[in-house]
Amino acid sequence: MYTIYVIELSKKVYTEHRKFREANPQFNGVLECLYVGMTSKTPKERFDQHKKGTLTKKGHNISSKIVNKYGLYLRGSLFNHINPVTTRAEALKIEKELALELRRKKYAVWFN
Repeated sequence: MYTIYVIELSKKVYTEHRKFREANPQFNGVLECLYVGMTSKTPKERFDQHKKGTLTKKGHNISSKIVNKYGLYLRGSLFNHINPVTTRAEALKIEKELALELRRKKYAVWFN
């Protein structure tokens, strides 16, 4: 099972991270900066992995650098209504759809 989750980021990400800024030309500074992801863990476990900079057994970093540096907390109100899905492909599709929907609402959003 895969769950979609949303993390609120510090607004510093917008001023300090060029690629984040370029990905969000619609952002007007009013709403929050967000990270949208998907996980086979609980959103809380995944958030903790991002913040700790968790490595796999082979030493591969599985945390987002943006969340590691700028992540504040989970925004349950933006994802709790989305049911878990069974396939990775479906989760990736929903992750992208949610990220683009939030951008249309004028949030600044990062997703992979």
